[in-house]
Amino acid sequence: MYVKKLKLINYRNYDNLEINLGPNVNVFMGDNAQGKTNVLEAIYYCAFAKSHRTSRDRELINWNGDIAFISVSVGRNRLDKKIDINILKDGKKVVKVNSVKINKIGELFGTFNVVMFSPEDLKIIKDSPGIRRKFIDMELCQLDHKYYYNLVQYNKVMNERNIVLKNREIDLDILDIYDIQLSTFGTYIINKRIEYLNKLNTHSIEIHNDITSGKEKIEFKYISSIKNYENVQNDFYEILKKNRKKDLEKGITCYGPHRDDFSVLINDVDTKSFGSQGQQRTAVLTMKFASLKIIKEITGEYPVLLLDDVLSELDFNRKRYVLSSIGEIQTIITCTGIEDLDDYLDNNSKLFKVRDGVISM
Repeated sequence: MYVKKLKLINYRNYDNLEINLGPNVNVFMGDNAQGKTNVLEAIYYCAFAKSHRTSRDRELINWNGDIAFISVSVGRNRLDKKIDINILKDGKKVVKVNSVKINKIGELFGTFNVVMFSPEDLKIIKDSPGIRRKFIDMELCQLDHKYYYNLVQYNKVMNERNIVLKNREIDLDILDIYDIQLSTFGTYIINKRIEYLNKLNTHSIEIHNDITSGKEKIEFKYISSIKNYENVQNDFYEILKKNRKKDLEKGITCYGPHRDDFSVLINDVDTKSFGSQGQQRTAVLTMKFASLKIIKEITGEYPVLLLDDVLSELDFNRKRYVLSSIGEIQTIITCTGIEDLDDYLDNNSKLFKVRDGVISM
């Protein structure tokens, strides 16, 4: 899988851009604040219909325009895809795949797969459980349409249940219906998250061993209020039933996959609390490259790898691992200089120079 062509109109600081990319390494070089990351953001947007940097789509529209337009042509093993997205000033968006408008964003997932690695990804290790849930949910949504469906339904039921809890005048029969639905949708979510972390563990062993020269062992563990993974649905339902009084007092649903987390252990030590920044960065790098392998395993194709100004932050071993592992993967890199890349660029690589929203070869 690779991006053949990218077209932008009124997107961020690009008035009108059309570039052809190569199937191997593509480097976008330039000073800071020139528009390098905007290129990666636009490509990412075509996979998820959302930015990795902002939740406000209005920010993506150039000051001179009312509509932003993104188009990517994607080469695939079986059938090429063309994704066109219009982002409107009122926050709405129109998405077309091969000129056919899609009605739900979930229909876009899996059409075009990407893995992005940026300096902000350290938050996956260091920040709140919500960041880690978002990581695993995004990965699973692009691999499993049923997961996306169950996640949407779960959140819808939970929000309705919370409204009932806040009203405090409760018909227990209605609450029981919500609990049955939550436990049904939540079971699929929890099982798939655990399955994904198991795959992450399997693929991470070799990756982390290579990066750290065998000095460290990494492990991912799911953290949940549900303890009986052999019968998640029954256990979850009983927890909801048992804690109704607490939920009523707080006016929210206190237990479920919307509160779950996962830990990242290096040599059996929690990396969030006790890992050095170098270990945390290595853990994220391992996660991202393991994600590449999982997508390849499930879909039969590697996704596009987006590296947003991360090479300058990596030490020699991490940089060596990244640049020696991307041979079969279209990789789009942003950087301020190519000194560290010289040994890894060849005649098949493409170098783009970015300056104030203008890209040249």
